[in-house]
Amino acid sequence: MKTKRRMALVFVVAMLAALATQGLITVAKSRMPRTEATAEKLEVSIKEWTVPTKGAHPHDPAVGADEALWFTEQMQNKIGRLDPGTGEFKEFPLKTPNSGPHGLTADNDGNIWFTGNFAGYIGKLDTKTGIVTEYKMPDAKAEDPHTGTFDRQGILWFTVQVGNFVGRLDPKNGKIDLKKVPTADSHPYGIQINSKGVPIFCEFATNKLASIDPKSMEIHEYMLPEGVRPRRIAIDKEDRVYFTDYEKGHLGRFDPKSRETKMWTSPGGAGSNPYGITMTMDGLVWYSESGVKPNTLVRFNPKTETFATAAIPSGGGTVRNMATTKDGRIYFACSGVNKVGVAEPTK
Repeated sequence: MKTKRRMALVFVVAMLAALATQGLITVAKSRMPRTEATAEKLEVSIKEWTVPTKGAHPHDPAVGADEALWFTEQMQNKIGRLDPGTGEFKEFPLKTPNSGPHGLTADNDGNIWFTGNFAGYIGKLDTKTGIVTEYKMPDAKAEDPHTGTFDRQGILWFTVQVGNFVGRLDPKNGKIDLKKVPTADSHPYGIQINSKGVPIFCEFATNKLASIDPKSMEIHEYMLPEGVRPRRIAIDKEDRVYFTDYEKGHLGRFDPKSRETKMWTSPGGAGSNPYGITMTMDGLVWYSESGVKPNTLVRFNPKTETFATAAIPSGGGTVRNMATTKDGRIYFACSGVNKVGVAEPTK
């Protein structure tokens, strides 16, 4: 029953919302956009490949140490790898049935770490041997690890969505620590690390972002404008947090130093459902509008506050997350059409 409930939540969570409840909250100043955004044509080359296993539902992409495009095959219980240069795929079946692999990230040794979203564990795939090591959650309530990312000390930080935790895993000894989020039913979602080594994460079912102290694991929450639902984030060199507002159709930016939130209406408007987001080394923000058909790739220039858009050729079928290579290519997964893709700016 738990697995069935978890699989159902994958598709209905976007409809969930919860009222803000008690906890330490910093109220941020905010500015909401007054007009619809305009966008120019995005000059970009987009190439897509069909995942070999049908019905894989590719969820999250990651850039491996080998620069390959790695991705989770959530509904077929595999981790996939694409060499964008040759178009060659390789797939790695997982040993636990119905693991529901969701988020993934690479460590410096070339291993791929993923969240077993349906089975309550964090997995490590040794890409040389294909061996998968599983690290079970120490609390049964932490049943759905969601998104993970490494800090500079090699600690894996991750969110637990319905369980309402943030956790850390030390690969040296396998120890997992969990911290309950102060706001009940907040649905911790996207997570990234800022330049000071502090994890920042979204509370998707509320209008909040939050940080967690890497030593004490104390959580501090930041209030965003009412009605906003932050889903994924990207952090710039000044530690400003860009987030996709899935509910209201905005791109947002929160500055932890000034506590100011600034919002821009996404080119697709109120129903555009911005979702996956990333940032290239030049400071440009890239994200996808999942509510626009076909889905779009959107590039935002923070210096000029201008947008450029391009349609995803396959239609996208919801781009849930994105990743960036060192040379500025964008990796993405098109879950609804069973494809993965690479976008490369041409101008």
